[in-house]
Amino acid sequence: MTKLVKIIFLLITVFYANPLFAQKYGKDVESIESIMAALTDVISGSADQERDWERFEYLFSEDAKLIPTQVSDKGEVIYNYWSPQEYIAMYKENRGGTAFYEQELFRITESFGNIAHCFSTYAVSTEENGEIERRGINSIQLLRGSNRWYIMNVFWSNETEEEKLPPQYLKK
Repeated sequence: MTKLVKIIFLLITVFYANPLFAQKYGKDVESIESIMAALTDVISGSADQERDWERFEYLFSEDAKLIPTQVSDKGEVIYNYWSPQEYIAMYKENRGGTAFYEQELFRITESFGNIAHCFSTYAVSTEENGEIERRGINSIQLLRGSNRWYIMNVFWSNETEEEKLPPQYLKK
């Protein structure tokens, strides 16, 4: 294919695909509640279940970031960050073929105008409704634009022995 044909093909694909994605995943981004539920749902599943990465990407803004934090062996707080596409590649390489179930335990949502912030306590297990293996907090920033919600950033930290989740983030 020539370069021009490839560009035309790409433009046609993007032009026609966006309405299809909106039809397919539009309910996921109608509200804060729906986008938060979709995020948890799309990353959870059995070891042999391929995640719907198209749906995952649809939840995020074009330049969104996923930012895990942790404490290094030297006791330093470190972080990484990925675009949604980089997260997908990392997941397939490092976690593909493993069961992962995340559930939301508690959430505080604050919003103003077109922005919202969800401070969401999570629990992770490797069996559906199984024993909780770890907990933590997601800090999720959202933007309302073009008649839908977008995830701008997901910034998270796992609970540790030294730093337990405070009770106010575990209430129901």
